[in-house]
Amino acid sequence: MSDRTAPAIPAEIEQELRSAVAAERGSPWIRRIGPYTPLMLLLVWELLSRVGVLDARFFPAPSSIVSTFVTMLLDGVLLEHTAMTLSRIAIGFVMGAVPGVLLGVLLGSVRPLRQLLEPIFASLLPIPKVAIFPLLLLIFGLGETSKYVIVAIGVFFYLFFNTMSGVMQTPTLFTDVAKANGASRVQRWFTVSFPYALPSIFTGMKLATGGAFVIIAASEFVGSQSGLGYLIWSSWSTFAVSKMYVGIVTISVLGYAATALEGLLERRLVPWVKY
Repeated sequence: MSDRTAPAIPAEIEQELRSAVAAERGSPWIRRIGPYTPLMLLLVWELLSRVGVLDARFFPAPSSIVSTFVTMLLDGVLLEHTAMTLSRIAIGFVMGAVPGVLLGVLLGSVRPLRQLLEPIFASLLPIPKVAIFPLLLLIFGLGETSKYVIVAIGVFFYLFFNTMSGVMQTPTLFTDVAKANGASRVQRWFTVSFPYALPSIFTGMKLATGGAFVIIAASEFVGSQSGLGYLIWSSWSTFAVSKMYVGIVTISVLGYAATALEGLLERRLVPWVKY
């Protein structure tokens, strides 16, 4: 065997490759401090509140908010409101996500049906979901059902359009191979189109999660005596600003945690996508 060596890479190309890799990784110090930027923001907020730059009536120091948070947590009040909000979101999410995904797969796979029904959903999408809450109160009353339904409506549109878009992007080659191997249309939907659309579905889930928190908080303002939205509204009405911030921060933390869990699940179920 002849001893051959690989051709040397020109210095200019090698430098470009190194620069591309460095740009992809980003600055090392930015990667290190990135996870701590929320904490840095809180420290700045605390400092500005202490020196009087921020009006404590409207922007209380984070330390006072934390103190109020601990008190409400120990009293059980915060846990009670949080549990009510999460239960409404969970039930409404399932009610909206299941039909959203199923219809998304169906319309994404059947072009005539998509051409017939997509304009209807597109015309309904821009309607603010909170705007129809009074109608839902008339239909379902002030109980829990109206809150489940308003969350389900918002979640449905996120999952429906993202699922349909993901299915439509499925390469024809994949479905042709499955068809050639004897797969029925329904089998092709759920063994080819659905897995291919999973990244888009998870994107829709993350958007739906954020939207669900917004919708449920707004609905709890006027149609409930419990939940984080009610906590925020009642605190505002009594000018208990620290309690109001506790409700806002709790929603933010819960939304972030839910999205992070969905991201973890996505990486497990869709390992072929680069994250």
